[in-house]
Amino acid sequence: MKLLKSLLKSKWLKRLAIAGIAVVAFFAVIYGSVYLGVFGKIPTIEDLKAIQQAEATQVLDRNGELIGKFYIYDRQPLTYNDFPKHLIDALVATEDVRFFEHDGVDNVSLLRVFIKNIILQDKSAGGGSTITLQLAKNLFGRRKYVMLSMLITKFKEAIIAKRMEEIYSKEDILTLYLNTVPFPDNTYGIESAALKFFNKPASELTYPETATLIGTLKATHYFNPRLYSERSVGRRNVVLQQMLKYNYIREDSLQVYSETPLVLDYTSYSHDMGLAPYFRESVKKQLKTVLDTLKKPDGTSYDLYRDGLVVYTTLDKTMQAMAEAAMKEHLSKLQLQHERAYGASAPWLTDKNMLNAAMKNLSIYKTFKKQGLSDEQIKDSLAVKRQVELFNWSGDTIDNVTVLDSLKHFMKFLNTGMLSVEPSTGAIRSYIGGIDYQFFKYDHVSQSKRQVGSTFKPFVYTAAIEHGMKPCTYFSLSEVTYTNFEDWTPTNSGKEEEVEHLNYNLETALSKSVNTIAVKVLNKVGIPNTIDQVNKLGIETALPKEPSLALGVAEINLKDLTGAYTSYVNESKPVRPYAISKIEDKHGNVIAAFKPEILEPAYSDYTRQIMLKMMQATVNSGTATRLRSSYNLSNAIAGKTGTTQNNKDGWFVGITPKLVTVTWVGNDNHAIGFKNTGIGQGANSALPLFARFYQKLNKDDSFNNITKAHFEDIPDEVLKDLNCDPEKKDGFFKRLFGGSKKKKFRIDD
Repeated sequence: MKLLKSLLKSKWLKRLAIAGIAVVAFFAVIYGSVYLGVFGKIPTIEDLKAIQQAEATQVLDRNGELIGKFYIYDRQPLTYNDFPKHLIDALVATEDVRFFEHDGVDNVSLLRVFIKNIILQDKSAGGGSTITLQLAKNLFGRRKYVMLSMLITKFKEAIIAKRMEEIYSKEDILTLYLNTVPFPDNTYGIESAALKFFNKPASELTYPETATLIGTLKATHYFNPRLYSERSVGRRNVVLQQMLKYNYIREDSLQVYSETPLVLDYTSYSHDMGLAPYFRESVKKQLKTVLDTLKKPDGTSYDLYRDGLVVYTTLDKTMQAMAEAAMKEHLSKLQLQHERAYGASAPWLTDKNMLNAAMKNLSIYKTFKKQGLSDEQIKDSLAVKRQVELFNWSGDTIDNVTVLDSLKHFMKFLNTGMLSVEPSTGAIRSYIGGIDYQFFKYDHVSQSKRQVGSTFKPFVYTAAIEHGMKPCTYFSLSEVTYTNFEDWTPTNSGKEEEVEHLNYNLETALSKSVNTIAVKVLNKVGIPNTIDQVNKLGIETALPKEPSLALGVAEINLKDLTGAYTSYVNESKPVRPYAISKIEDKHGNVIAAFKPEILEPAYSDYTRQIMLKMMQATVNSGTATRLRSSYNLSNAIAGKTGTTQNNKDGWFVGITPKLVTVTWVGNDNHAIGFKNTGIGQGANSALPLFARFYQKLNKDDSFNNITKAHFEDIPDEVLKDLNCDPEKKDGFFKRLFGGSKKKKFRIDD
């Protein structure tokens, strides 16, 4: 008793008490200031009730599978019932074991932290943060203050956490948390993380996969399983041990789960990477246009990046993956052929004029030019080496190069475009706009126009048949000079003496892609009639009114060309290829729907049957026979190869009863062609894309409706009109007196 009285009279004890009261008062003042909004507004109960988080727009394929997202934050919300129980268990066991007992701030944990961390200096005590406190931080972020920043921040989060606990159930808080918490690689929410790292929805995550993702919450970069697998596994096992500690799993399960290898199935939905990036970019452009015409029920505009829209597309995810794999297999090999053929004399290495022109087209050159620098000064600036990521088929690399070195590197690459559509509707099933969207943004399906070469010839023959020419009409292979077109003389490959007195019917001429006959057929049917026929096929590009039109000098968009070719297996009706079937808001309401755009029949069914049979001959006995001989495709296929002047472009059109595919290969720089026809011809450069793609389709039984489809039976009338010798020679007297001089003609324009 005397001791107690003496202590009460002690000066140092009084000072300690005063100091304690002062500290409490200080904290109370700070807390009160935070509560009253001195350091910024605290969300009210009403604000918290109206929480609306930005949600990613999902892009789905025709079967409802996710192929991409548009977002500010990569977030995909779920409901509480969507979460597997072991996900909740792992989260609570690791992040907040007393979650279901506290009111947002765990005073017991805070006391434990104070005693162990502050008094006993035991750093293993943790930080005392709760799931609700973390949610407050995730939702409202943190600001820096001049003084006492962390204290002010903690008080703000505690106030928000307690308010949230008043208006939301524990299940609601867990739902908000799991939908907003950041995971590695700028991913928000468990659903997005599950899809990105394991390519499956959160509901299908296994115990080890769940523990892996929950483990990253401690430090998203440090424990990123993509970057640091060994470190991630160690953290995963800590989560599993926590689950054992709190009786969420058994000890035998811990042993099995801890020894399970970490196997990622990483799927990026970023704009530059992942499946079908060119298609997704094309869809995004269409969406922006469509959404500009729509309003929400409250009259505001839709936000593509925040409103959680769901976009249903026509793309087939599996088919797209096959197409991309086929493209990579072929283009990587073709690129080697291309570079070896040129060797050290490649124009991207030696042609100073070409390099200078390409340099002047660079945005950095234009910027320097605006600043008043001379060409020599600019070249000096561009000669400085820096770290640059370079595309290579063997794997991207980072190298120390100059801008000019980088320019030469990228100029050498061949690029491509490939589109497959359902001919009866125009629904796009696969779409490849280039070899790699990260490095080559230009889309060769939607943006590019290139000379189409011999893929134009079927349109000429279609016009001829439609205007009464019989398929057994014969034309000489001999060369003709067209005097009113600067004495232009189209030629064929092969020796003149071998073709001088040889004549082909239309089927043989088309299947062998004979230039001289194509121009003669154009002359016979007339350029105006041919252009009119092409316009009916949905191609509205201005076409040159000259005989070289027959050889495909016109520049036509790949998508338009594909739509035109669908007519041969769609009752003579061309279609407009389309990508989006419908758009829903985040509540599942359809806000826009799209129907196929099918044009009027462009020609008679008789013409269609004739042309289809003639293009089958191209595959069976003409320029596309390697589909049968080299790639062993037995499918019902009609087609047409195409090669442009100086081997600048290679084309192939593959027509099957249920799918029409067009492929193009060339260089983005029009001045660079293939070294020779052997490499650059459509049968070598573009046809293998289709062939490898179909080989993959043939191995998948789910595509039997496409791969095993047959063309319809040919009517007797058509078979009769096609029944003639493929070729014939001039008679003896014509050969004797016909002369060998090239004939000269005028051609109507």
